[in-house]
Amino acid sequence: MSMEFIVKVEDSRPASDGKPSAGPVYRCIYAKDGLMDLPAGLESPWQFLSDSALKNPDGKMLGRRQVIDSKGGPYAWLTYKEVYDSAMRIGSAMRRRGVNPGDRCGIYGSNCPEWITAMEACNSQAVTYVPLYDTLGPNAVEFIINHAEVSIAFVQENKLSSILSCLPMCSSNLKTIVSFGNISDMQKKEADEQGVSCFSWEEFPRLGSLDCDLPPKQKIDVCTIMYTSGTTGEPKGVILTNGALMAEFSVLKVTEEDSYFSFLPLAHVYDQVIETYCIYKGASIGFWRGDVRYLMEDVQELKPSIFCGVPRVYDRIYTGTLAKVSAGGGLKKKLFDFAFNYKLGYLEKGFPQEKAAPLLDKLVFEKTKQALGGRVRIMLSGAAPLPKHVEEFLRVTSCSTLSQGYGLTESCGGCFTSIGNVYPMVGTVGVPMTTIESRLESVPEMGYDALSSVPRGEICLRGSTLFSGYHKREDLTNEVLVDGWFHTGDIGEWQPNGAMKIIDRKKNIFKLSQGEYVAVENLENVYLRCPLITSIWVYGNSFESFLVAVVVPDRQTLEDWAASHNETDDFKSLCKNPKAKKYILDELNRVGKTNNSILAQLRGFEMLKGVHLEPNPFDMDRDLITPTFKLKRPQLLKCYKDCIDQLYSDAKGLKA
Repeated sequence: MSMEFIVKVEDSRPASDGKPSAGPVYRCIYAKDGLMDLPAGLESPWQFLSDSALKNPDGKMLGRRQVIDSKGGPYAWLTYKEVYDSAMRIGSAMRRRGVNPGDRCGIYGSNCPEWITAMEACNSQAVTYVPLYDTLGPNAVEFIINHAEVSIAFVQENKLSSILSCLPMCSSNLKTIVSFGNISDMQKKEADEQGVSCFSWEEFPRLGSLDCDLPPKQKIDVCTIMYTSGTTGEPKGVILTNGALMAEFSVLKVTEEDSYFSFLPLAHVYDQVIETYCIYKGASIGFWRGDVRYLMEDVQELKPSIFCGVPRVYDRIYTGTLAKVSAGGGLKKKLFDFAFNYKLGYLEKGFPQEKAAPLLDKLVFEKTKQALGGRVRIMLSGAAPLPKHVEEFLRVTSCSTLSQGYGLTESCGGCFTSIGNVYPMVGTVGVPMTTIESRLESVPEMGYDALSSVPRGEICLRGSTLFSGYHKREDLTNEVLVDGWFHTGDIGEWQPNGAMKIIDRKKNIFKLSQGEYVAVENLENVYLRCPLITSIWVYGNSFESFLVAVVVPDRQTLEDWAASHNETDDFKSLCKNPKAKKYILDELNRVGKTNNSILAQLRGFEMLKGVHLEPNPFDMDRDLITPTFKLKRPQLLKCYKDCIDQLYSDAKGLKA
């Protein structure tokens, strides 16, 4: 393979002693002589804030929209100096409340200036911060507080009631609660009865002062413990040190002139790493209002230069822009299509973004780039694969480079990223970052061979941005960290140019009773191409010889079918209608039989023998999906156990 963007630093190894074979170790071309290290003297992310506050005290740091008559007004800003002073006072107040270096502090709420200020207060005092997040339900918050032994928590006003309700179960650790805003006397009294003191955002800093001594800090100190939702079992606490969190920043060229739009949850590593980097560079961070209906409106008010999104958000921009173009009438649409294909052609020839079609950028794409406010120059996508047609569309119409990245909490965010202006990296997650090296390990039971001419296998990582283990779970740590290599559980394929493509997940594989292996996530991706459904969970086990599924139908499409077949039921009843079930089952299997680019056509045992139609989407309230919309299979089985049993007995009845 002529890999122009990566270099081999170690040979492959054959299978031995029950260990599968593994391919060569590669680094990014920019780190060929050694992985990048932190500049000397950097020991803690606190230095990012204190240095920026010295260099740029009046620079805008954190902004939120003023709400005037329940409408969003302009952004109001806190400066670097103001946030620094605030963090110093709050850090000092934490010490007065008996919170010491190395203790754990919870932060619970959606993205806002208070979140970052509380985080920086922890950094100033070498206190480990632990994000608590809403999407995990009340039990998870209680679980994390006890598991991490959290002694103080900063909490958004509308989350106070949920944290107060779990105090009886966690008051042995938690002694102080600070609201992001106000806190009522009733709430203070309720907490007081459990031996917990509460403070408003205004009251708490008054316990502290600006001239308190800060403890020494080291790269190896634990900066944060981030709990990941995990598709199985309890949340796992990922331990990240100061060194890992700081080493993650070498990718983006950011300056004080830049502004970043903050809406992806700070409880996840993706957004947090980017915001920490923005603070390092003295850029400004504007927060959304926390309501998805106003997301695009907030972006257009802020006009950010850096935008990090996830595929669901980019998909909305894609459909929204296309709808606007079509609404403009036939001639406009023709002009747009011509411009689009012309520019795409030049991008494919290797021209960088700004040179591919500068005239058409002015004439046509000046309008489409306003979707994100008109100033964006860097776009990043992560958390899930970005469909190729959406990526191409954005690269042409946004007039900005777009890099798709791949990372995990355990790798402290991004560990692969595509190089913005290198067009052939479309559809891949790019090359290893300069702080990490990677190899593929064969997975024989799934037919993936890391030594074949098209190397495929489990992505393994080694380097300075890796986590230090799972908090109090050495057993789980030893499962994934073997000989210094972190096993991600994701299956990748090296591309000829050295980019990585994610093609599968290792976990979700099981055997049917006839011994055939089923990689269920692949199948779900194939079946999701059927326009009649919005979600699908495919189920099988090693006692049965065939697969069944629970499906959430697309309401409009199903109602249209009903109307044209004189079925008068409402949506809920349609989901029980045997004709509707048969129609959807036949369509799904038709999609499965069609050749598709994910797999050749599905094999017989991968076809579905029965479906249950579920009118309600899989949701977090029922604990059926994670915050990043991955299916929680054990929970789905619990929820739909009776339906599954019924599907199996019905299908067998038909056979008999």
